[in-house]
Amino acid sequence: MEQLDVFDCSNVFIASYFTDDRDCAHFNREHTLIYIYSGELGITEQGRKTVLHPGDCAFMRRDNQMWLQKRVREGKPYRSFVLKFTAGFLRQFYQTLNRHEIPQDARRNKTSLYVMPSDRPDIRSLFESVIPYFDTATKPSEEILRMKMTEGIYAILNTDFNLYASLFDFVDPWKIDIMDFMEKNYKNELSMEEMASFTGRSLSTFKRDFKKCCDLTPQKWLIQRRLKAAHELIRKGGRKVTEICYEVGFKNLSHFSKIYKEAYGMAPTAR
Repeated sequence: MEQLDVFDCSNVFIASYFTDDRDCAHFNREHTLIYIYSGELGITEQGRKTVLHPGDCAFMRRDNQMWLQKRVREGKPYRSFVLKFTAGFLRQFYQTLNRHEIPQDARRNKTSLYVMPSDRPDIRSLFESVIPYFDTATKPSEEILRMKMTEGIYAILNTDFNLYASLFDFVDPWKIDIMDFMEKNYKNELSMEEMASFTGRSLSTFKRDFKKCCDLTPQKWLIQRRLKAAHELIRKGGRKVTEICYEVGFKNLSHFSKIYKEAYGMAPTAR
């Protein structure tokens, strides 16, 4: 039987099977659970590295970028299963919750990665029950995918009540702080619609909430923040201007040079 490198079921359940080591940058656009069946996965986020082994599962919060190192171990391939939670499904699920049972004192963790406790039968069953689908390249029905997302949500919420604040980051009091999000993601190429979505808001609500925090528009704030970061790196020296330009989020060197000179009265010159 042919083994597929990646088997994607409606961008909800994704299976990966590799017989060689692979590294990649990953921008997480949805809340995600990842389960390691064999091999090893190194995840680096915010300068901290976490290694997952067979049987390990982790919750990856949306709106963050990570570096993934997928490794073959002890002659066994790298094999993992990913379950994504779409924004629409989470909103629908939230409406079914008893408001009196929702922990209002839940607080979102500062880190974007949460390693689930090991030896959880509910988590093992959640992922290993879908192996036959992937082994036969058979896509589960939409009903089964929704059932698995529901199982996954309960597995998360039964682990730590603070994860309510991460999963349901589109409602008060857990809405993602706009300026905190912008500060963490100003280097990334995100549209206004994506920034709104990642902070749990509609585009109009995002613009309105941003206006409460800042006198600038989001676009002008991004330009100023990137210029400030570039200026600090140039002053430190030892780096090429081109390298700095792209690192802080600009895509056009000539445009960067023009607006940098307008802001600081001099051309961006490496020291």
